[in-house]
Amino acid sequence: MLQASLKPQDVLVLAKLITGHGRRPTMAQLAAELGLSSSQVHGSLKRLEKSRLIAAHADGGRPIVHAVEEFLIYGLKYVFPAQRGEVTRGIPTAHAAPPLNRHFPAGDDLPPVWPDPSGDVRGTSVDPLHKMVPVAVRKDPALYELLALIETLRDGRARERQLAERELATRLRRLLHG
Repeated sequence: MLQASLKPQDVLVLAKLITGHGRRPTMAQLAAELGLSSSQVHGSLKRLEKSRLIAAHADGGRPIVHAVEEFLIYGLKYVFPAQRGEVTRGIPTAHAAPPLNRHFPAGDDLPPVWPDPSGDVRGTSVDPLHKMVPVAVRKDPALYELLALIETLRDGRARERQLAERELATRLRRLLHG
């Protein structure tokens, strides 16, 4: 039997499930909201289930909070390391985006941004987990905040990561008890 390896789009789908607050959207809804095809979403859900990051579809397909927290905090940066690039226009991410930007005022360094031609901030590009991240976050502020936290876990400095870990844990606990 082949091992199911996670793909970057799987983290995008997982983040959308987390921000859904227990509501399980249809594959068509997930596809439309994330800019993915239904077959991509279907594959992502299967890989997430095999990786034990979400419950089986028969059990509602909800994220398994403790597994998700462990994976995002301790494994993600090794599986999908962040890649920094050139100065470009884009959407602020990591510590330069909500919710962490209130803790890290803009300084002399250029902020990290996901490249996006319609972005309004000039910064250092960080390749998003999936090319559709900039499109998806424009439609969903909660998804934007969660993916910015995830980006901080992939590429942040120690203090930024520490705050991101705390905020992520708080949001996941809300999902567990909400």
